[in-house]
Amino acid sequence: MSDHLLTVEQAAERLGTTPRFPRRLIAERRIAFVKVGRHVRIAESALNAYIDGNTVQPVRRRRFRYARAA
Repeated sequence: MSDHLLTVEQAAERLGTTPRFPRRLIAERRIAFVKVGRHVRIAESALNAYIDGNTVQPVRRRRFRYARAA
């Protein structure tokens, strides 16, 4: 199974940001990337892993059974 390599611009489009954000992730080594000569590419699986790893799940609030007396 081959993994598609995305340009920084394509990764930014998928994240809904400007290209500056994925470039910063690469510079800070917060996302895996591939260097092809002088070009930088991000594997789709690495981008999906980054998204999954930074997804915050909602917190469920407990409901009280009894209302407070006024």
